[in-house]
Amino acid sequence: MEPRKPYPTDLSDKEWEVISHLVPTAKPGGRPETYPKREILDAIFYILRGGCAWRLLPHDFPPWQIVYQYFWRWRNDGTWQRMHDLLRGDVRVAAGKRRQPSAAIIDSQSVKTTEKGGSVGMMRANRSKAASGTSSSIPSA
Repeated sequence: MEPRKPYPTDLSDKEWEVISHLVPTAKPGGRPETYPKREILDAIFYILRGGCAWRLLPHDFPPWQIVYQYFWRWRNDGTWQRMHDLLRGDVRVAAGKRRQPSAAIIDSQSVKTTEKGGSVGMMRANRSKAASGTSSSIPSA
């Protein structure tokens, strides 16, 4: 199989080297992997950066259903969080800071309060008559 033309969202060799050890390997005794994990990641990054629907993934990537399945599997098993934590630490070290932050700041715009009285202060959504199946021109019995 001939390699596909690279997209701007593809991982570079150096980027792949940094995170490849965090990508889960196939479980022993399971079905053999059909697509390389790097191709799966490249497809996920294409979707995330391009903002297109999963079903619009170009055909030279693995099938969108498989890419989507890996995306959610890695979300649920913490793979994305581990990647984020590693990369955040690397960026902090490169900036001359400690790997882990020592403090956090939350400003008043980040934390919402119940100034309006909780759920009482929230506006109710208006239901469309068309959506509910009623019509004002037909009298109700």
